[in-house]
Amino acid sequence: MKKDLVSIKDLSSGEIKEIFSLTTKLKENKVRFRKALAGKTLALVFQKPSNRTRVSFEVGMYQLGGNSIYLAPHEINLGVRESVKDVAKTLSRYVEGIVVRTFSHGIVVDMARYADVPVINGLSDFSHPCQALADIFTVQEKIRNRKNIVFSYVGDGNNVCNSLIFTCAKLGIPIHLGIPKGYGPQRDVLLEAAQTAGAKAGSIQLFSSAARAVKSADVIYTDVWASMGQEKESRTRKLKFKDFQVNRQLLLYAKKDVLVMHCLPAHRGEEITDEVMESRHSIVFDQAENRMHVQKAILIKLLGGEDK
Repeated sequence: MKKDLVSIKDLSSGEIKEIFSLTTKLKENKVRFRKALAGKTLALVFQKPSNRTRVSFEVGMYQLGGNSIYLAPHEINLGVRESVKDVAKTLSRYVEGIVVRTFSHGIVVDMARYADVPVINGLSDFSHPCQALADIFTVQEKIRNRKNIVFSYVGDGNNVCNSLIFTCAKLGIPIHLGIPKGYGPQRDVLLEAAQTAGAKAGSIQLFSSAARAVKSADVIYTDVWASMGQEKESRTRKLKFKDFQVNRQLLLYAKKDVLVMHCLPAHRGEEITDEVMESRHSIVFDQAENRMHVQKAILIKLLGGEDK
């Protein structure tokens, strides 16, 4: 039976840990896995522009001995030129896996429903699972042998925020959310994640103050205030989020060795300052690199490559 990665909710805590363990092996010995997906092809069905997602999947697939094919928005035009169901069924005859990067989460859900091969969510308006997995892997890679890590997210309650909430909940990592009122995650996301977090001895706390959210934090994470598709809200959001910028002053509330993260692309001078992005606290480009390593582990797990 095939397995998809539509949301972090699809993974157990054990499966996340297995992905992280395999990621470590992949980073330590790239040559060992150079034929893991030999003869297999991955379709990249993208409705949104991309830098890290496209490059990391294409290069990752190449390093595993496989092939990838990029299908740009105008080539398929999902749901308009051709139905998601027909695309899923057709691609399943050609490739061993499908990555979908789109606006509506429902498109990813439908692709997974109708495809006969594993489907990976490369980004939707609800979820960005590969990003969150790479982020938390990076945190654990940087902070070793320290218990009770406090992870703080400052900014919009968007798809990245949702995925980080679920990942932290499944791993028992306390997460503090500093988000302006009216821009937080959906109530059902918080309720479902809270149940998981409670079982794993983690916690989720929501603050309407950035300073309170990052108090004694080990990690501060931020993202753009207006995501793709929200450009018309940009001016309003800049006013609402102006006190939620990750800057030198905000870092004073966190631990002295706090790590700063951003999933990129960054709007420097808005949600994060140049000073912080370029500081010793920043691990932004480490997490960007780890997108590829974590996704290679996901590909091996889902496409049935050699992972020993």
